[in-house]
Amino acid sequence: MRKIDVHPIIDNACFSGFHWLVMCLCALLLIFDGYDLFIYGVVLPVIMQEWGLTPLQAGALGSYALFGMMFGALIFGTLADRIGRKKGIAICFLLFSTATVLNGFASTPTEFGIFRFLAGLGCGGLMPNVVALMNEYAPKKLRSTLVAIMFSGYSLGGMFSAGLGIYMLPRFGWEAMFFAAAVPLLLLPVILWKLPESVGFLVRQGRTDQARKLLNQIDPNLVLGASDELVITEVKGKGASVMELFRNGRAVRTISIWVAFFCCLLMVYALGSWLPKLMANAGYSLGSSLSFLVALNLGGMFGAILGGWLGDRFNLAKVVVAFFAVSVASISLLGFKTPMPVLYTLITIAGATVIGTQILLYASAAQFYGLSIRSTGLGWASGIGRNGAIVGPLLGGALLGINLPLQLNFIAFAIPGVIAALAMTVFAVSGQRSSDAAPAGLSAAKA
Repeated sequence: MRKIDVHPIIDNACFSGFHWLVMCLCALLLIFDGYDLFIYGVVLPVIMQEWGLTPLQAGALGSYALFGMMFGALIFGTLADRIGRKKGIAICFLLFSTATVLNGFASTPTEFGIFRFLAGLGCGGLMPNVVALMNEYAPKKLRSTLVAIMFSGYSLGGMFSAGLGIYMLPRFGWEAMFFAAAVPLLLLPVILWKLPESVGFLVRQGRTDQARKLLNQIDPNLVLGASDELVITEVKGKGASVMELFRNGRAVRTISIWVAFFCCLLMVYALGSWLPKLMANAGYSLGSSLSFLVALNLGGMFGAILGGWLGDRFNLAKVVVAFFAVSVASISLLGFKTPMPVLYTLITIAGATVIGTQILLYASAAQFYGLSIRSTGLGWASGIGRNGAIVGPLLGGALLGINLPLQLNFIAFAIPGVIAALAMTVFAVSGQRSSDAAPAGLSAAKA
């Protein structure tokens, strides 16, 4: 009887139709997720006028979904390590799609906020689980690239949300934007049918027949005998507790990546929520203001793919640091008067290095944490980051409320990028020290 380790099979597999299917399904889920998350920034100028909201009230209302996302990431990230990622993903998808449709029926800010919180629970739980699933199945040499391509669906959803808003808001009102979320629910049976379960979860649960079928799809040339035993060589943590994220020299890098997540998501949701309103206040029409949101997400899509490609060829943490540095420069320049082509270029670069960097942070966390704690690590990093996401709309509302000049608003949005760049520098340096210490420790052990 042979013991077959599943990791080398997946790591060394050639890209196939199976990987293509997983990537497309996960990207499709994130398109719906991105649509739901960016929809608030699209309808914000309209509902502020209809309900007479102050900037601070509007910022607080925008934070309801993000507050839900924080809990969703913490709850569903850890829960998926116990019930399986496929079930966790399906529950999250059903939750945020249904709650988004119900948002269209809201008649008061309170009702609107409750439904946004429920939608946020699902959105927050979906992200870390689809990243963990894609990261598990991607061949090692293509891992960052495939995760980034998959996550570009998030930006595509934001583009679709803004593009649909340009057409639908003047004709059908803001409610129609939420009713459109009923369409993705029709695809739930396809997700349940085609999305594979985590092979590591199946092996740990003793469901070896299902694990064998998945491994044969990953590598059709693989020959497994009836007596062969599937194993995972990685030592399993104690119940995937959050304390596992700080053991074995992971403490400094865990804290560093949490800080980076916090700052990055603050910038993502500050820009996503307030960019159309800021530009409308600067004298641009609603249609033009929403087109800036399209440019922001278009940049996010290309930035994620470029960053993933660079991450597979260079040190991923160093790529993240470089992206944060560029984001600081591009966001700071948005508040100055520039020709329209230059303005669109700056917004696209800002999207590439803010939304794109968020995606690279997920890839960094997925590669840093081992399989047995990956969903927990991603869930907690994402959950901590949601605190930054909650602060983002509130910060934008507070800045608009005190009538700062446009330039100072954007400079304030760029400051977290400086902090995030410093945190990821510490992450990269700590990782280098750990790798340098390993050979020394090995030599000492031999001596």
